[in-house]
Amino acid sequence: MAIINVPLESRAYEILIGSGMLPMIGQFVSERVKLTHAVIITDENVEALHGEVVLQSLKARAARVDFLSIPPGETSKSVDCAAALWEKLLEYGTDRKSVIVALGGGVVGDLAGFVAATFTRGLNFIQIPTTLLAQVDSSVGGKTGINLTAAKNMVGSFWQPRGVLIDTLVLKTQGERDYRSGLAEVVKYGIILDAEFFAYLEEHIAGLVERDPTVLEYVVGRCCELKAQVVIADEREETGLRAVLNYGHTFAHAIEAVSGYGELMHGEAVAIGMECAARLALALGRIDQDLVARQHQLLAALGLPTTLPDLDRTALIQAMGHDKKVEHGKLRFVLPTRMGHVELVGDIAESDVRNALK
Repeated sequence: MAIINVPLESRAYEILIGSGMLPMIGQFVSERVKLTHAVIITDENVEALHGEVVLQSLKARAARVDFLSIPPGETSKSVDCAAALWEKLLEYGTDRKSVIVALGGGVVGDLAGFVAATFTRGLNFIQIPTTLLAQVDSSVGGKTGINLTAAKNMVGSFWQPRGVLIDTLVLKTQGERDYRSGLAEVVKYGIILDAEFFAYLEEHIAGLVERDPTVLEYVVGRCCELKAQVVIADEREETGLRAVLNYGHTFAHAIEAVSGYGELMHGEAVAIGMECAARLALALGRIDQDLVARQHQLLAALGLPTTLPDLDRTALIQAMGHDKKVEHGKLRFVLPTRMGHVELVGDIAESDVRNALK
């Protein structure tokens, strides 16, 4: 079992990573909060796979456990779904001594975290990510949120969990497309922060595709370490450092919004977005063709899409205008300068952005 500390003063917490850890969630939660009432928020798919194990483990430690299940998919990250969960929490007598347990992927974690942050102005919150994407990225760092029709994650809050329990064994139950989607975020960490990690990924393509337990435990742990380092330095995106985690995401969020949430998985859109960002960086003379080629080859070898769908380019650029990195109406992009290092770049001509979409 690996333990990664996220030292954020009074908001500090631990990330525990191991195999077969799901049955110990009751102990994990009770060691971090006074466990009297827990509310599990999950989706219908995850409930069928892992809901009973988590429910029974929490029941052994808590006086009362309630269960809330939402429809799977990005469309559940909505105002309507959040409102329905608030009403259910009220019905269940949830108060400030209650703890929200998010069991699921990025959609569940973002939505449950936002509900926890806002109900009674803040409830204790535990993350149990069950997808690769959530394990390596969205469950760490305290970002919560819901989508608006025209923009992803535009409404939300920073709300750190009291702990994150990662069981890599559950990845065996993840669907193939969903699993490969998570690999896009894994590749992202190598490009933005760790050239040696990127080389490791290139050398272990077979292990990643086949979900080798040893490879996965190392990869998940390293991604969590890298993200924790960024979060510690810029918890609330006030210095610009945390923006590096959004490599490819300005393009990706626009692709998701224009194509309709749910048409592409988030990681698939990120893979395409990273390809666009690399082309933009190449055109601006910030990187050479070798980085573009290595990124493309790795994404393709992992079975991720690399070609932009047939979407209206003007609509994509308009959607990018809703990106949270926009400053005084100007688009800004996270772009690489070399493998393992990226920078936030502004004053980019719209024509260059259009060319990157080709």
